[in-house]
Amino acid sequence: MGSDSESVIAALDIGTNSFHLVVAKPLETGFEVIASEKEVIRLGHGAGDMKQLEPDAIERGIASLKRMRAISDVHGAKLRAVATSAVREAKNRNEFVKRARKEAEIEVEIISGVEEARLIHIGARYAVAVGEQPMLLCDIGGGSTELVIGSGEEILLSRSFKLGAVRLTDRFFNTDALHPSSVSSCRKFVRSMLATIKPEVTELGFEVAIGSSGTVEAVARLIRKLNNEPEPTSFNRYEFSAKDVTKVLELLADAPTVKQRAKVFDLDSSRAEIILAGAVILEGIAESFDVKTFIYSDYALREGVLFDTLARENLLNHPEDVDPALQSVRQLADRCDDRPEHSAYVSKIALSLFDCLQKRLALPQTSRRYLEAASLLANVGVVVSHSKHHLHSYYVIRNSELVGLTDREIELIAVIARYHRKSAPKQSHSEFAQLEESDQKLVTSLAAILRIAIGLDRTQDGRVKSVTVRSEDEQFLIFAKASAKSDIELNLYAANERRSLLADVLSTKVKVLALK
Repeated sequence: MGSDSESVIAALDIGTNSFHLVVAKPLETGFEVIASEKEVIRLGHGAGDMKQLEPDAIERGIASLKRMRAISDVHGAKLRAVATSAVREAKNRNEFVKRARKEAEIEVEIISGVEEARLIHIGARYAVAVGEQPMLLCDIGGGSTELVIGSGEEILLSRSFKLGAVRLTDRFFNTDALHPSSVSSCRKFVRSMLATIKPEVTELGFEVAIGSSGTVEAVARLIRKLNNEPEPTSFNRYEFSAKDVTKVLELLADAPTVKQRAKVFDLDSSRAEIILAGAVILEGIAESFDVKTFIYSDYALREGVLFDTLARENLLNHPEDVDPALQSVRQLADRCDDRPEHSAYVSKIALSLFDCLQKRLALPQTSRRYLEAASLLANVGVVVSHSKHHLHSYYVIRNSELVGLTDREIELIAVIARYHRKSAPKQSHSEFAQLEESDQKLVTSLAAILRIAIGLDRTQDGRVKSVTVRSEDEQFLIFAKASAKSDIELNLYAANERRSLLADVLSTKVKVLALK
């Protein structure tokens, strides 16, 4: 990365329904968000083509752009603004673009539907971290819905449909009370539009279906309430079924007015007005392409714009094998841990122990990442205070924006890190007690491994080079190999002091010895 790595960038998504700004600081393989803003502007209206931006909508839009510019300027950010379907389709778009340039000093890029899909794909791929798995991505905006089938970085199919939550609300749900046939008419219309790419989608196939945008998030939040699930700190990677989408859609249709929808479902009026149309689109995607489960992506167009801008300016070093989740974990460690190189070494020892113990402890392979992340983040609590830093680590991890991880995964990592020292897990600890029984066992096993690994780097200089394990005479032996001529007495002593939790998990005596 060049000398201007401290340059701050901002991305502004000028959507049909709302404007979204995100301000971020570039990092080697991504960015750190330092400010974000959203305003519901309702720039576009129209049941068919959005041929005209109304004067009052332009005024609202320009006023919002001035505020967004001011926020961007506070951070000294270089701002990139992209406009989607409402501006794209309007005959008077040049008036809006000229006024944005003159009054808000913002140069607006009007992007095509296919370019919009490409940028959303970049953002969602990073947030959901599905690697090379073929995915179907749908982003339901106010004026259009973008559909992408991608495998890794490659886009295999990309389409933009004039199926937006605002557009379909104007076409099918523009009366005070719902017309009895309006939902079925809207469903038929959505399916007829999507049918045009069904053969291509079927031929290409996909393994995971991802949904992004405010509409998908709003539907996901209603599903969570419907299923009485606890409120996650992060909705990123939240999974919900297509059946639940239909259930929510039918419940929304049972509330005949926008006011009732807002009241019954605790929605603000602007979301209550368009969520029914959005839910019909999401259900139509599930039915048309046989989607059983959706995963919600917190990242969409604006984050895609950030990544694209970073790549354009050579501020991004993003090799294909980078795991976005571990990347954001390392970024947090670098910010908060006063000895990140020690934590990285502990992580290396912990993963070696995991590989030796995985079968014996019946640990799922997926949990290896949780141990790695918890090892790297165990000491981030020192940013608050060295005293009781294991407790602070829990809160720092829990309240950080880690990408590519579900809310459950962030919770598990935070709890494992919380138990890297001091008290063993107990039912009297609220964070531990609220975990499911299987997750409690997982956390206890991984924390037990982490404690030994921390002991083996007590000197904080990486002098233990490798570990091996062996069962012998009804006890479990861990052998530590020292680097040439290094004294590891203190490391062995510290590891043996921390062995009791692993002994409990294995139901046998544990000893840590030097490998001669």
